[in-house]
Amino acid sequence: MPLAAASVDTGDTAWLLAATALVLLMTPGLALFYGGMVRTKSVLNMLLMSFVSIALVTVVWLACGYSLAFGDDAGGGLIGGLEHAGMAGLGPDSVQGTVPTLLFATFQLTFAIITAALVSGAVADRAKFGAWVVFVPVWALLVYVPVAHWTWGPGGWILEHLGALDFAGGLPVEITSGASGLALCLVLGPRLGFKKDAMRPHNLPMVVLGAGLLWFGWFGFNAGSALGANGLAAAVFLNTLAAGCTGLLGWLFVEHKRDGHPTTLGAASGAVAGLVAITPSCGSVSLLGALVIGLAAGVVCSYAVAWKFRFDYDDSLDVVGVHLVGGVIGTLLIGVFATATMTGGAEGLLHGGGLAQLGKQSVAVVVVAAYAFLVTYGIGKAIDKVMGFRASEEQEHKGLDLTVHAESAYDHGVLGHGAPVTSSLSTSVPAAQKVKKQA
Repeated sequence: MPLAAASVDTGDTAWLLAATALVLLMTPGLALFYGGMVRTKSVLNMLLMSFVSIALVTVVWLACGYSLAFGDDAGGGLIGGLEHAGMAGLGPDSVQGTVPTLLFATFQLTFAIITAALVSGAVADRAKFGAWVVFVPVWALLVYVPVAHWTWGPGGWILEHLGALDFAGGLPVEITSGASGLALCLVLGPRLGFKKDAMRPHNLPMVVLGAGLLWFGWFGFNAGSALGANGLAAAVFLNTLAAGCTGLLGWLFVEHKRDGHPTTLGAASGAVAGLVAITPSCGSVSLLGALVIGLAAGVVCSYAVAWKFRFDYDDSLDVVGVHLVGGVIGTLLIGVFATATMTGGAEGLLHGGGLAQLGKQSVAVVVVAAYAFLVTYGIGKAIDKVMGFRASEEQEHKGLDLTVHAESAYDHGVLGHGAPVTSSLSTSVPAAQKVKKQA
């Protein structure tokens, strides 16, 4: 996190404004990525789970989330204070480093938004939308906010006491969302037909479009975390591109060797895996390190997505296999590939730093994964007991788009089986016909 500065730097501010917009775009990109991967009957539900997360997390963040994550430490490195609740005390002249504090807070908000949205992929096709609306703000406050403070906040124990490194979100974003996704899919149980029915992506062009938007936004995610238009941002930008490329190639190589055919879904998934892994390490490793980290993630994650069939947990869209596993790879390999040129001091095993940094990274990974899993499991169980978290068998069988939202992604003018559209967007047509008939 940047030190206090006397005035705003216009170049840094311009770059962070652009980076903030790029990261916000990642959530619609994720919606398309996930939406293309589900079956036709749940496309709109998947899109809406991401979009509603934007609104829910924003309200929570402005109310108290930002203050608890980035306010002055109020609990031994565990949580921030409430001095900025409701964004109190912050105005156009407030400065964080070389950028306006309000911009810094908004940039960090976009991270919280996409992290919550990522979790939805683990429970695609079977979660009640109402339960999701309750889950997101509670989860953001109890899981994301504390881990963000530990990792980046003033006095956070991971950053300042443990000394583990995380440049752009391996711990608060990738590992937290992956471990939380695992917990939530265990709470809800597997989809109807899991391990029996084919549940292939219904729209691969949509998946690739979503992956492309994610990759585009990821440059703001990682390079924006430099909080300045400078050489570090440039190095991080290149590391991000490189790791995405080797992740894509690594996944395709495994598919070719294992299955005999590289796939479009594999290319999109491999690129995301490489980007996930480079997120924590992009500001700590050289270009060579970035290439290796991306490749390792592409190869390992291509196998990890099949673990759900072996261990019998239904992670619908591979949040565990890509985000948890990829986040662990990228966070741990900082302890191997970190260079003093990038970090300003800390070095990994291959650059003469010994095992010390690897040990610190390992502790951070275990604690964050365990915390996110346990708290999310508790939140999920509580919501399930109070209002039920899983959709009914009938809703799941017919599809959440029709039964929950009264909409269909691909029928024009009518719902399934010829039933007239009853959504608010189309009630004017039957109403007009009724008036005409009465006249």
